Amino acid sequence: MNRSTVLMRHNFALLRAEPGPVISRIVMPLVLITALRPLYTAALGPDGTPQAVTGLLVLFSMLGLSIIGGGILTERSWHTLDRLRATPARPSQILLGKAVPLGAVLLAQQAAIVAYAILALNLHVRRPDLLAVAGVSWAVTLLCAGAALATLVRSQGELSAVTDLGGMFFTVLGGAMVPLALLPGWLRGVAPASPGYWALHGLRAALDGDPVATLRSAGVLLALAAGFGALAAWRMSRGWTRSRLL
Repeated sequence: MNRSTVLMRHNFALLRAEPGPVISRIVMPLVLITALRPLYTAALGPDGTPQAVTGLLVLFSMLGLSIIGGGILTERSWHTLDRLRATPARPSQILLGKAVPLGAVLLAQQAAIVAYAILALNLHVRRPDLLAVAGVSWAVTLLCAGAALATLVRSQGELSAVTDLGGMFFTVLGGAMVPLALLPGWLRGVAPASPGYWALHGLRAALDGDPVATLRSAGVLLALAAGFGALAAWRMSRGWTRSRLL
């Protein structure tokens, strides 16, 4: 059994031992979609349901950065990452062992939200295959961003502040909570700087069956993921686990 597989099994076990944060990230968006959908449909008409579903999916998946980063930061505070780095396992294998279980959480969250929207809210998905491409590219981006973030912050408090404030800011900036057309002009101009913008754009394009827009958004997200992943691997290889935790 290779090293990445062993680490994946270990991290799946950690998630099963403390399922509370995972369950809340899956259940809460369903509750809020149900509560807020009437407001969106009253304001936006037929576009209300897709806006509510994709907007809250992006919001809660971005807030899920706290789970991703926390999973790495916890082992950093336990000093288990120092032990892992002393083994023959490469930084990429360590990150992969963490990423796959957390990626499964993100995909389960997306699947639960979309399935609920289809069954209970009559959400129409024209191209399920494109929706899968958009969802996977967004999950990969979040995984790499969370890993990079965990190598930069020094404590769980810093991580919580960055993920909560940053997640909300970039989600709103991307048009997840309020449609871009209703935002001030200067915010619309900088919206593409937010990963949430591309995630929302890709998800909406997939629902509409637009392959060009979906693949373009997925390409931007994967490029961002490559940058975040490279930063995380570089920081780990430079011995960031030895820095003092607050």
